[in-house]
Amino acid sequence: MAEGIPGRGRGGRGAIIAKLLEMEQRPGPPTSSSTADGSPPVQEAVQVSLPRPSGRGAILQRLQQIQAETIQQPPITSTPKPVVDPLDPPPVPRGRGKLLMTLGLQSQPSLPAPRVTAPTPLQSVLSQVEPPPPAVAASATSEVTSVTKQFRRIQIDANREPSINRGTTGQEVPATANYIHLYLKEGRGIYEYEVRFNPPVDDRIYCEKLLFVQHRDLFGRNRTFDGVTMYLPRKLDEVDTILTSVHPITNETHTISLIFKKERSMGECTHMFNVLFSIIQRELNMVKLDREYFSKDRSYSIPQHKLEIWPGYVTAVDAFEGGIMLNCNSSNKVLRTQTVLDIIKDILSRGGGGDWKTVLERMLIGQSVMTMRPVNIYRIDDIDFSQNPKSTFQKADGTVMDYVEYHRRKDIQIRDFQQPLLVHRPKPSKRPGGTGLLMLIPELCYMTGLTEEMRNDFKVMKDVSMYTRINPNQRQRLLQDFIDSIKNSPACVKLLDEWGLAVPEKSIRLTARTLPPEKIFFGRNFEDRGSYNADWSRAASSQHMLEVVNINNWLVLYTQKDDVNSRNFVEMMAKVCPQMGVKVEFPVMQKIRDDRTETYLKGLREGLNQNVQLTVIIFPTSRDDRYSAIKKMCCVERPVPSQVINSRTISRPEKLRSIVQKIALQINCKLGGALWAVKIPFAKAMICGIDTYHDTKNRAQSVAGFVASLNPTITRWHSQVFMQSSNREMVDGLRTALAIALQKYSEVNNCHPEVIICYRDGVGDGQLNVCKEHEVQALEKAFATVSPDYKPMLAVIVCQKRINTRIFLPKNGDFENPLPGSIVDHTITRRYLFDFFLVSQMVRQGTVTPTHYVVLHNTTTMDPDKIQRLTYKMCHLYYNWPGTIRVPAPCQYAHKLAYLVGSSIHKDPAQILCDRLFFL
Repeated sequence: MAEGIPGRGRGGRGAIIAKLLEMEQRPGPPTSSSTADGSPPVQEAVQVSLPRPSGRGAILQRLQQIQAETIQQPPITSTPKPVVDPLDPPPVPRGRGKLLMTLGLQSQPSLPAPRVTAPTPLQSVLSQVEPPPPAVAASATSEVTSVTKQFRRIQIDANREPSINRGTTGQEVPATANYIHLYLKEGRGIYEYEVRFNPPVDDRIYCEKLLFVQHRDLFGRNRTFDGVTMYLPRKLDEVDTILTSVHPITNETHTISLIFKKERSMGECTHMFNVLFSIIQRELNMVKLDREYFSKDRSYSIPQHKLEIWPGYVTAVDAFEGGIMLNCNSSNKVLRTQTVLDIIKDILSRGGGGDWKTVLERMLIGQSVMTMRPVNIYRIDDIDFSQNPKSTFQKADGTVMDYVEYHRRKDIQIRDFQQPLLVHRPKPSKRPGGTGLLMLIPELCYMTGLTEEMRNDFKVMKDVSMYTRINPNQRQRLLQDFIDSIKNSPACVKLLDEWGLAVPEKSIRLTARTLPPEKIFFGRNFEDRGSYNADWSRAASSQHMLEVVNINNWLVLYTQKDDVNSRNFVEMMAKVCPQMGVKVEFPVMQKIRDDRTETYLKGLREGLNQNVQLTVIIFPTSRDDRYSAIKKMCCVERPVPSQVINSRTISRPEKLRSIVQKIALQINCKLGGALWAVKIPFAKAMICGIDTYHDTKNRAQSVAGFVASLNPTITRWHSQVFMQSSNREMVDGLRTALAIALQKYSEVNNCHPEVIICYRDGVGDGQLNVCKEHEVQALEKAFATVSPDYKPMLAVIVCQKRINTRIFLPKNGDFENPLPGSIVDHTITRRYLFDFFLVSQMVRQGTVTPTHYVVLHNTTTMDPDKIQRLTYKMCHLYYNWPGTIRVPAPCQYAHKLAYLVGSSIHKDPAQILCDRLFFL
């Protein structure tokens, strides 16, 4: 397994900076604090295992280590304090300078070297490279810049061997993926130069003017420059190039030194390649919306629903096991042809009266809109009803103008002068000072995305899916179109050629493996042999469940309007349950007078008692507030397993049997039963699932769901939830959660597990390091709650669903989806991670999306084969679906639990329910 996870961004510095900023850098002993139980803390040396990045990130890590080693050393010679003119304050560093000031790593003014016999650690690092030039007081740059220059001189090994973790089980099949190899042409390279200005220039814009405007012939248009470092696709004639430029404002003459550093490998330049492909997509007349590019010229119109779909691509260049590749996935942006003004007029035409403003705010605030000139996406943060297009504003040059005149000068005509203005608050990084507001004209703003009403409309979704749910053939054709459009564009070909990049004619070819089908075990020793389609719905509805719970005392709550549907449901339960091994007694039928939430709650309070095993509540219509109130009552106030059914679901006689069979399976799980099982290769193992969901009621917190298996067959589960701050996605209460789960496991099995496997959902690439360092440590600390000598084997595996990787199987000249159980663990996997892609679910429409698994921590004896097979087995154990799902069952259970608590009950469920799957 790789020693560290590379951070995102060039050099991996993002993850390192985030970690370093969390750490106090002060001399002396650690600050005294109390432990969780109030006792004084034990002083101990803690070494934080940072990731192994490249670029500035690795240097920051090394210098931070040196700072810790030298902080206690007495100074060799005293340094006089410089004289500071109070009228001339020192420059305030930004960016890397601010980080260095935070870490206390700023360099000191240069002095004659003292006579010492042994070099300091920092000198040892810098002794391998050329020494810094002597300091000149009149023209020296800031201290932070000096340290940044020293960073540039340290050589980084960015070409270490990739991490190889491949399995062998299963049948090998030829495959392809939506990845394109990138190559540097022979004799071409990418060259790094350090740029120094004398006198220094703080503004990067003027740096670029001094360099690229006044010396256009030297650099051309192909270069990247961040204010300190410049990358060129060709090497300059001289190792050190000296230029002279005149500042366009001050007329001051600046000497610019270009110092050649090294020829960079492709793996060190992925950020630059991503910028390059952004330019290429703009050359192809594509428009950037959010972070993706879409084509307005190839849009599809759905006039009957007032919708428009823009096709596009999501691209990303990164270093993979098989080399530097471009991942390219087709995407779509759903837009509405309705403007915000159309919506305002529609609300007014309904007779909203004085409340129309509240209705409009509820409908628009938080939504995204798109402007056409220029094309951009904005979030509506507020609506200013006190202003209209005739209101005035002050421009940057001090002149005052109204919005009508402002747009008229851009050849945009505004017709309605009474419409209110939409308010967008840009992020601080998007607007200097972070205080400016953008005022948008509703008439010029188009709505984006689908409303909830549209999503619930079958006809709308069917028409939209004709363009968005594309099959493997169509997706592969779009990928080939992207490659062809680049090669057929003279501007794109020239751009790639100037950088020396070669793009092949086709996407990559590779080999996948398909795991054998899993056997499914039911009650009465019935065994379903399994199939490559991974579907056992017939056996689930006709065979006895693995573990059944008879329904002897239950309550059915319904309104008068649903009397017939309710009785039909009860009669069908009596017919289908015995076929699955469940005995059902006739329930208490409690009819209520109306469908108000208060009436339902009153009926529950009257009907529930200690003997009631289950309550079934039948709603005439779907309502979120009523559902939440019922679930809060049944999960917190009067804990009892509950099943909510919409009357429409059980209103069609021809489908009633199959629907009631599914409901009966779900009810058995909620009562503590089990439906089926697969063969587990461990005797004493605990499988855990972790996921989070942001609370809809309290935005300041999120809910973490934790689910752990309790028995050897992995069919019984214990669940817990923890509330936490929403800006900390990682779970803080893992130590307590696992400690409680270990205790529950011991109560059931009279022993503790020897192997613990945790599947963690909801972790993006930028959070992998935090998950590895924080969550794994929290899990390991829970072992000590059993005994100091308890050291079970532990594996932590991250599941990533929101990915752009697609895998296809070629067949007779076409392409199709891989079968469930298909694995790719090479070529397109991350270069320095233990990871693999698994297609676990069957998809009959559109293109299947694999799940990306990253093994962050593994002290078990499981090799890649065993981890992959176990992961696939876990995808069979989700009891709400008689087939495989996209993620392991414990992850999906944790998600369902966190979703129920975060969206409906907003409190910890009663402990009496936590050993059952009450949240299904």
